[in-house]
Amino acid sequence: MRRGIAATALVASLALAATACGGSDSGDEADGPVTITWWDTSNATNEAPTYQALVKEFEAANKGIKVNYVNVPFDQAQNKFDTAAGSKGAPDVLRSEVGWTPAFAKKGFFAPLDGTEALAEQDKFQPSLIEQAKYDGKTYGVPFTTDTLALVYNKALFEKAGVEAPKTWDDLKKAAATIKDKTGVDGYWGSTQAYYAQSFLYGEGTDTVDVDAKKITVTSPEAKKAYGTWQGLFKGKGLHKADTTADAYAHIQEAFVSGKVASIVQGPWEITNFYKGSAFKDKNNLGIATVPAGSTGKAGAPTGGHNLSVYAGSDKAHQEASLKFVKFMTSAKAQETIALKNSTLPTREDAYTAKVKADPGIAGYQGVLSSAQPRPALPEYSSLWGPLDDELIEIAGGKESLDKGLGDAETAITKLVPDFSK
Repeated sequence: MRRGIAATALVASLALAATACGGSDSGDEADGPVTITWWDTSNATNEAPTYQALVKEFEAANKGIKVNYVNVPFDQAQNKFDTAAGSKGAPDVLRSEVGWTPAFAKKGFFAPLDGTEALAEQDKFQPSLIEQAKYDGKTYGVPFTTDTLALVYNKALFEKAGVEAPKTWDDLKKAAATIKDKTGVDGYWGSTQAYYAQSFLYGEGTDTVDVDAKKITVTSPEAKKAYGTWQGLFKGKGLHKADTTADAYAHIQEAFVSGKVASIVQGPWEITNFYKGSAFKDKNNLGIATVPAGSTGKAGAPTGGHNLSVYAGSDKAHQEASLKFVKFMTSAKAQETIALKNSTLPTREDAYTAKVKADPGIAGYQGVLSSAQPRPALPEYSSLWGPLDDELIEIAGGKESLDKGLGDAETAITKLVPDFSK
């Protein structure tokens, strides 16, 4: 998942409108090939070329199907699809972020895939990822890529300082101070984004909401403790101060890959960019560890990634072609190819071949997947990070107290889930 990344807007709105008509396309001759439209939301520079090559392979193996490939900037795709699906002009297939899947399924925009050829090899996929593609007992996507957050660190700097990957956030604070003393660079730089703060909640055994109890828990004692720990990692020896600028994500990333900070919390979507940095010309210098644990002694990070979903508004011929395409793109062979080219994590066990696991980044993130925590099947869940993004940046920048910021976030979240109690 690419939280907060401003993807390059390579496709203009008018171009999208012109191509978002796979489901209602009447231009195909009855005896000619079916043309389906796929909105790919991957990084246009690092990942899209791999998908474009796979599209050509699919077309070569399926002469009766053509794929209209459109790369849609990730940060625009959710709203664009919502608009297009509501007017019956959506693409036949969407690379849907896992958090979007239940929301679009609830609106009736996605077709259930249970019993279709797209899910013919369902048992090959990680069960938790299949569960994350479900809504109201039905499966609305096939897991395409997966990810989670990890503590990524510069092994050389950690070794020079004589410290190991920290097991707890308290250990991280101590390690950061030692790294500063021994190397002169900061030991850790944290993010103000709510998605990255989610691990602190899991470390205290809580979340933004309790779905089963239908209760908002963002101001609970456990949540306040979690966010207090998060806030405390912006001040102290070896701890970089909060960056509250619009380019904070890029600043943190650049500092890490150039060896100016020893550790950050990040996801595997940045593996290829890690390797481009001067600090990781030797790929084996990239350390990957489970995010530190909170006071409960347990560590956890949100499960992210993408599913391939089929538009419910497409006609029968387009849906059948789409199911074949989804099956091909999520096959073991395709998953292996994607992992090798893009350094992303496969969603099925049989795609973790020896070649794939030879990439230290992929192998490292595979090792921390066991701490990944799937999101609840609440359509509004991912939208809850929006109010927190607004408030956490104010808290981290010292413009709001923790209590006021979380209180304001609770008020905003109440509007998103009005049937939940405080």
